[in-house]
Amino acid sequence: MMRRREFLGATLAAGALLASCGRRAAPLPPDRRAARSRVAVLPASSYEVDLTDLLLRGLTAFAPAVRGRRVVLKPNYVEFDPRGVINTHPRLVEAAVLAFLRLDAAEVIVGEGAGHRRDTEYILEASGLEAVLRERRVRFVDLNLDRVAQVELRARFTPLGQLWLPRTVLDADLLVSMPKLKTHHWAGVTLSMKNLFGIVPSAIYGWPKNVLHQAGIPNSIVDINAALALPRLAIVDGIVGMEGNGPIQGEARAAGVVVIGDDFPAVDATCARIMGVDPQRVDHLRWAGDFLGNIDPARIDQLAEDPKLLRQNFAPPPNFPRLRLV
Repeated sequence: MMRRREFLGATLAAGALLASCGRRAAPLPPDRRAARSRVAVLPASSYEVDLTDLLLRGLTAFAPAVRGRRVVLKPNYVEFDPRGVINTHPRLVEAAVLAFLRLDAAEVIVGEGAGHRRDTEYILEASGLEAVLRERRVRFVDLNLDRVAQVELRARFTPLGQLWLPRTVLDADLLVSMPKLKTHHWAGVTLSMKNLFGIVPSAIYGWPKNVLHQAGIPNSIVDINAALALPRLAIVDGIVGMEGNGPIQGEARAAGVVVIGDDFPAVDATCARIMGVDPQRVDHLRWAGDFLGNIDPARIDQLAEDPKLLRQNFAPPPNFPRLRLV
């Protein structure tokens, strides 16, 4: 068997070779886009409103099949921030737990594989999420250390070929990505697709997911999302987002919105437009829009509020000055 150091070295070398070629590898999987997609844009003025009721109203449009099944929530917990800007807010995670339990889910699990800190317990406790999970008796799984299984990649935007992914995620009946609405200094934006970086175990791929960074962050985002065949849903925390030098050094930006959908590219394109960002100028969204989902607004039915009415011009990250939606 190849040792971990040898495995990482070979993978990093392959990633460097791909980057030097300046192109993504083929072939792509078959087109998995729906003819049309739906995205619910729900105004939420603060974390003090009844978020459980808000989510239940939003989930009605998508009717997720969760009765008697296992739901895995994947929030975004990167680093402790006393301002509460970096991570998915614990109140929204709690609301999602309660909403899915009211929809008769057999079990709701929260899982995260933090990319920066190895001490996941510290992030959970300092952020307030641990208290929520304890009160609601919800099991937490550190995806960095979970049991894994090998998954073949269905796209070839990276040279990786396959990934070892947590069994908790692969065994879910529904995977719910719960990102924070943020700009990102390497990816442009970090939303429901980028949030799945956190399912890749750092115990295998390094902190902060070194192999994925070397293979190309936009490329890795698309490959991870294309590899997952299980049902999924996105719930984006845009009540207070982050602009500028995200995902951990930006500034708070109150957007007052929660966005829900089952087509991740459509959800992220909608969120990007709310942030004043052109999805076509974000590499992973443009690529995903070719085969994984819809990013063309003409193919997205916007439920509840019109995102154009909620648009703000988030300050772009330093490396992406030309993201602005015209």
